[in-house]
Amino acid sequence: MSLLIYIPVISCVTVNLLSLLLAHRLSTSSHCLEKILKISEVIKRGAIAYLNRQFFLILAFSAIVAIILDIFFGTLKAIAFSLGSVFSAISAYLGTLVAVNTNSKTANSAKDGFLKAFSVAFSGGMIAGLSLTSFGLIAVAGLYILFSAFGYNDMSNLVGLAFGASLSGLFARVGGGIYTKAADIAADVVGKIEMGLPEDDPRNPAVIADQVGDNVGDIAGTGSDVFQSYVCMLVASIILGAATHGYMGALYPLIVSGFGLISSAANLLSIKFVSRRFRCLIYKVMYIPAVLTAIASAIASRYLLGNMMAFFPTLIGIISILLLAHITNYYTSPRSRAVEDIIRASRSGPAINILTGFSTGLEAVLLPILVISAVIFLAYYINGLYGVSLAAVGFLSIMATFVSMAAYGPIVDNANGLITMSKMGDDLRRTMDMLDSIGNVTKAICKVYAIGTSALAQVALFSTYLASARLDVINAADPQVITGILIGGSLSFILCSLVIKAVSKASHTMIKEIHKQFAKPLSPHHNAKRKSKPGFIQCIEICTRAALRGMFPPAILSVAAPFAIGFLLGKEALGGLIVGNLVTTLPLSLFMCISGASWDNAKKRVEIGAREGNSSPLHAATVIGDTVGDPLKDAAGPSLDIFINLIGTVALIYVARMIQP
Repeated sequence: MSLLIYIPVISCVTVNLLSLLLAHRLSTSSHCLEKILKISEVIKRGAIAYLNRQFFLILAFSAIVAIILDIFFGTLKAIAFSLGSVFSAISAYLGTLVAVNTNSKTANSAKDGFLKAFSVAFSGGMIAGLSLTSFGLIAVAGLYILFSAFGYNDMSNLVGLAFGASLSGLFARVGGGIYTKAADIAADVVGKIEMGLPEDDPRNPAVIADQVGDNVGDIAGTGSDVFQSYVCMLVASIILGAATHGYMGALYPLIVSGFGLISSAANLLSIKFVSRRFRCLIYKVMYIPAVLTAIASAIASRYLLGNMMAFFPTLIGIISILLLAHITNYYTSPRSRAVEDIIRASRSGPAINILTGFSTGLEAVLLPILVISAVIFLAYYINGLYGVSLAAVGFLSIMATFVSMAAYGPIVDNANGLITMSKMGDDLRRTMDMLDSIGNVTKAICKVYAIGTSALAQVALFSTYLASARLDVINAADPQVITGILIGGSLSFILCSLVIKAVSKASHTMIKEIHKQFAKPLSPHHNAKRKSKPGFIQCIEICTRAALRGMFPPAILSVAAPFAIGFLLGKEALGGLIVGNLVTTLPLSLFMCISGASWDNAKKRVEIGAREGNSSPLHAATVIGDTVGDPLKDAAGPSLDIFINLIGTVALIYVARMIQP
């Protein structure tokens, strides 16, 4: 076994040391005000308490699945599955701990201006991004090294790792999404629309649950989400690489990912050279690691495989990331035409706001799908199925950068809430609102990125499925295949229904609880006087129960459907299920995430600068549009990209057992 296999391991160790140094620097940078620390500690305890309960249930469920895998599919797959579940849980914990320890630092640094607050928040995001990505790489590379060292040359056993990461990621994403959106919607409906209270007003009993939800949804959920995409991509590319190009073909994706991780760490230097032009900030942190990774992948392709046939698909994947980022920014930036149209439409009421945002999301589906389709076509033309998997490698090579951007958003959102609840002044609030609007864009870019990674990973998984099942084609004229395609296409709608219903029920319960806590009947101009302090704990408990209940039906659907189709209709129909699921899930998730982000930034624009103020019909219309978009962009939409990969990994596990060599 070549010593080059240890390059990813060395990259992970190096990056984790850098993350620890950065974390130490942040922890000793400055002392926060006591009132900020008290509120931050409440948020931290709420987030950790929820994650403890969530992952206890996840690991208990995973233990049952691992036993079943051990009995029917082999011990190695069961071990790999368990490792995937555990590593996914750890990645969620790490990201959340970093975020809740950075939000107070960001709030405190806002006193020193826009650039200082941005630097602190982005540093916290970088710690989370580098740590989570290194966990994914070390999990795959470490297991690959162990299997190779002990003579287990069947790399299909790595599929268990992807299955465990995807299942745990779906739990975390669905549960966190239900939690955060139930709290967010209830806080907006009662606080902003009914009571006329500002964002994060401490008199609103839902605000702490909303702050906790930002961490368990946008940090823990996103961390587990992108972690599973990363693992699925690496596993699929290793299997295809080993089958088509031998050992070096399996090694190349790991080498590129290792260099991509180091390249993302280069952004630690660029933080010092920020400016107030947020588009420059966003593009700088993407372009630096993209260029460095492209150079490294060219060298690796030439050295490992003796030609540039692996480099070109990788480069196509890297370029596609940048294209998708620009497209997402075009539709979701606070100054974009799409957001301006939504604000203009909101002057005619919430119905027109919703219709305009809805049409924006529908329109925004086309360009990302054209980009992803072009990537698949060109990569296949250059290097076949292995080329498609390498495009996914390039796409995910700088994942640490995008996780950093995603983590930045909730950190700023929490810091914004801390400033309001601790009454530090309107000037600081305006500074944080500017940073928060940037965070909405970075979160949207990361969501579209996660969708693209899952789509490319699913194409690679599907290619691996065809090879494992010894199928040359999927015959669309076969009635069984058509049945599989139609069922696969409908599954994404069922999953969205389950998630959105759970959010709606939890929001309804939360709103009733908030109503009970106010002393007088609510009216649009109520003075919000209370007989007692807000009951934050009751609202947190409502969100926790709803999230833990709501995360199981989508997970069961994801596992049961592929096995059922495989056993009842056969491997061809199961291939059709994968195709149908991809065809509907990809546009549906893009629509939900982009439209939701556009609604969100339209509301933010009005709150920051509209002349009518935050008690006007215009503001109410944008808040209502945002509450419609919230469960789409933060709960149902992001859950779909995990759903795609979970279907693919379950299908691979099925075919590995049922199709005899």
